[in-house]
Amino acid sequence: MPDFPLITADTCVVSDGIILGKPHSQAEAIEFLNRLSGKQHTVLTAVCIRYRGNAENRVQTNRVVFKPLSSEEISAYVQSGEPMDKAGAYAVQGIGGIFIQSIEGSFSGIMGLPVYETVSMLQDLGYRSPLSALKP
Repeated sequence: MPDFPLITADTCVVSDGIILGKPHSQAEAIEFLNRLSGKQHTVLTAVCIRYRGNAENRVQTNRVVFKPLSSEEISAYVQSGEPMDKAGAYAVQGIGGIFIQSIEGSFSGIMGLPVYETVSMLQDLGYRSPLSALKP
């Protein structure tokens, strides 16, 4: 058994009860962004850590509000290529961040790995990094 933690995580965007994964086409990216425009949606990031035979998992929940988007903004953003490999067709840490009016939750969780929660889980599992004295 390796003496290092195995960390896995995945993120999904949920709007009106519909999971918005990574768009398969520019048309689907446009559809996703129109769905998010001017509304609140939920970003869920699941993290699972396995260390020394023990495992812990958590789902971190965030609420994000998009400003109303014009068709020109959506088109220009999709043409940038950024939305094509992102859940929900946007990157909070990229150009897509300009569409966000507000966030309730964790910026890093929306990006794909909630740092606070991950470090807390590692500590709960007994992992001690060189920075373990810096507790969240």
